[in-house]
Amino acid sequence: MDELFAKVKKLIAENLEIEEDKIALDSSFQQDLGADSLETYELVYAIEEELGIRIPDEKANEFVTVRDAVDYLKSQQK
Repeated sequence: MDELFAKVKKLIAENLEIEEDKIALDSSFQQDLGADSLETYELVYAIEEELGIRIPDEKANEFVTVRDAVDYLKSQQK
């Protein structure tokens, strides 16, 4: 499994209090994982803190699936 996805998956599981095995790249934050807008914001903040990457609010609002977030994070890594 991709190391970045593994980190993001762990953060999602911790923040949304769900099991990691319920999280897939194509999981929708709201529909599949049950995150509301506040939980999604808190999750983005946790990802920023853990990975040291700033995610602009307008970009974070575009994250529909876990893949959207992981792809953005990959594009920001050097």
